[in-house]
Amino acid sequence: MVEDSKAGEHLIDAIRLAKENVRRRTNAPFGAVVTRHGNIVASAVNQVDDLCDPTAHAEMQAVRAAAKALGSTDLSGCTVYASGYPCPMCLTAMYLSGVEKVYYAYSNEDGAPYGLSAERGYVEIARPVDQREMKLQGLRARDDGEDLYEAWNKITPDAP
Repeated sequence: MVEDSKAGEHLIDAIRLAKENVRRRTNAPFGAVVTRHGNIVASAVNQVDDLCDPTAHAEMQAVRAAAKALGSTDLSGCTVYASGYPCPMCLTAMYLSGVEKVYYAYSNEDGAPYGLSAERGYVEIARPVDQREMKLQGLRARDDGEDLYEAWNKITPDAP
């Protein structure tokens, strides 16, 4: 498979992007590359501090750039190459967009001694909702008139 044969090269690209962030002394040392059918579609680095945006992880930025480059939020057929193990947010974004495969170079265990592990998020999400540090509580609220989801269903009747 073409994609798998270049996996190491694309991971090195992601690591080099991350190293550039280190050299510039900005943001965390993470980079990501998105490919489709072996061709690079997008690449990005962590920009959390530059943008004052806690969601601007390298993988999120690369997924956003790939969607724009392809003109679609459907990233089916895409592979992400990440310098580090994706956090739950990034992994979920990749699932939602249809990314088919993710390779990573540095594990959570590799990053832990440097404060660069995503493990805490995975542990927290695995807990029962009532035992999580951040409270998540539903509160049923509805506006007058047409129901929000019914309005959506009218314009997208084929949505799952």
